[in-house]
Amino acid sequence: MPGLSVNHRHTTKDSYQAYVWFREAAEQGNAYAQFNLGLMYKKGEGIPCDYARAFVWLRLSALQGLAFAQNHLGAMYFNGQGVAKNDVEAVYWFRHAALQGDASAQQNLGQMYKRGRGVAQSDEQALAWFYRASEQGVASAQALLGEAYASGRGAKKNNALALAWFRKAALQGDASAQFNLGLAYKRGQGVSQSDVQAMAWFRQAAAQGDPVAQRQVGVAYAEGLGVARDQLRAYAWLSRAAEQDDMDAQFNLGIMLANGQGVAKDEARALSWYYRAAEQGHALAQFNLGGMYANGRGVARDLARALAWYRMAAEQGTPNAQFNLGVIYANGQGVERDETLAASWYLKAAEQGDASAQNNLGVLYANGQGVARDDIQAVRWYGKAAEQGHALAQYNLGGMYNGGRGVTRDRVQSYMWISLAAAAGDETAASNKHVIARKMTPAEIGLATDLTRQWQQAHGA
Repeated sequence: MPGLSVNHRHTTKDSYQAYVWFREAAEQGNAYAQFNLGLMYKKGEGIPCDYARAFVWLRLSALQGLAFAQNHLGAMYFNGQGVAKNDVEAVYWFRHAALQGDASAQQNLGQMYKRGRGVAQSDEQALAWFYRASEQGVASAQALLGEAYASGRGAKKNNALALAWFRKAALQGDASAQFNLGLAYKRGQGVSQSDVQAMAWFRQAAAQGDPVAQRQVGVAYAEGLGVARDQLRAYAWLSRAAEQDDMDAQFNLGIMLANGQGVAKDEARALSWYYRAAEQGHALAQFNLGGMYANGRGVARDLARALAWYRMAAEQGTPNAQFNLGVIYANGQGVERDETLAASWYLKAAEQGDASAQNNLGVLYANGQGVARDDIQAVRWYGKAAEQGHALAQYNLGGMYNGGRGVTRDRVQSYMWISLAAAAGDETAASNKHVIARKMTPAEIGLATDLTRQWQQAHGA
């Protein structure tokens, strides 16, 4: 929670003399001396830091109604410094200071309402207190007020008001406001989309050490958004963010190092960045880490670890990982073969639109592997993958039409789908296409050819 700071600098001798003076005045009941003495104990200025004594003196000052002391006392209750943590007491003292107009306390009280700590959660009350602090020019409160209007928390969503408050805070140097202003320009929310303006604000926040802003600057350099593409600068900014444990930056560094994008290819270092992001729960990093272990890239091949990382990503809903798990169980790669589990994982990926998983699920239904044989379901899943241009699924669907399995036998449809598969480079489809054509009339071949052309035009193939 934000508190007050004392900008005076003292030598050790001066600090001790100040301590002596404050101590004498504090013991005589002077509220300001009690406050300053409490701060000296709290910050360890000229005397050893002692939260317990700081609490005693700040409380005495607060009880005399000094707003600064009340706000600091609330912060000590909030952080458990010199006293047991107590959100209710923190709110009590923040409120007393806030009602006297202490801007820092007003922001702190708003935060308590926002989080529902020590008081019933209320976005409306949070916004009201942020507004009062913002009117006094507190940049951090202005940034919070902008976030409230941007998200519609406590008031109707209003991009114009959000931007106005973000800009006020950003011009005072608030990093979070600068970052949010950059996001607004990047997304074109309430302003004309501008990668140049986005980069300008991201850069200011990044220079203050904001890791997410540093990542955005890195991405901008990598993709040439609002700035000339520069992979080395991209790497440098992503590294800064990654060192602060920004998992998306860590993932991006892994990609750059694994593929040699703008930097020397280094799979071992890529693996280390993927690992750090994966440990934080980054699903795609977990998937890529699984791939590194599965293929022995940057590390010795280890199917057990590959399986473990794929599973983590799969359980977060990553379709590629779900498909890979299906393949692993279907083929018994490093695990006991289990077609039922394979079907289960293929289904999860297939329902998310993964064409390869849809095709493989179709195969399992067509053969009764891991699931009861069901030609209708096989056709259904082949069809979904085929419509996405999956060549093997198109060939398989053509075979179902040719044999009348799960669908009415139709050589025209069979020829069309097998032709599409052949055009996509499936060699088996190319040879079987002529076998089917021998049993068709010229009119049927002409119709199938027209349907093939129409499908290709509709799908941009």
